[in-house]
Amino acid sequence: MKLLLSAGIVGVVLLGGCSPLYNRHVEYADVRPEAFPLIRAVGYAPISAQHGANAEHKMLAAMKASKLDAYRELTEIVHGQKIDAGNKLQNMVLQDEKLSASVQGVITGAKVVKTYAVDDVYITELELDFEQVYQVYQNTKPRQTIKSVRYYY
Repeated sequence: MKLLLSAGIVGVVLLGGCSPLYNRHVEYADVRPEAFPLIRAVGYAPISAQHGANAEHKMLAAMKASKLDAYRELTEIVHGQKIDAGNKLQNMVLQDEKLSASVQGVITGAKVVKTYAVDDVYITELELDFEQVYQVYQNTKPRQTIKSVRYYY
């Protein structure tokens, strides 16, 4: 009986030692970059080469195409470009050479600065302010660091 009582007391002491006797309060602070870059991109589209029944439809198509081209350029700047290349040799003679480029990414917060036509080319200028991008991401996935931790009993 003494052995069982001693084992019970030892068990309670050991289990009690594993539980914390304090609580803690953690204070977080936002991690804000020192500077925010401002990136500009320009897209171009030929007006007369667009499909359309008349000049107005071709102009609207060129507007959309130049905007997409500007977004493509902005995505290349932000996310980079993937380059795939290949060469095929036969009897030490170059038979085939392939090169392809692609870009993929999400652009959030870009705004159209200017759109205009010059001769037969429609031009769209975009701007991406990374301070606005930072604000968007802080609202959805805040980047924080621990500012202080206080323990109390």
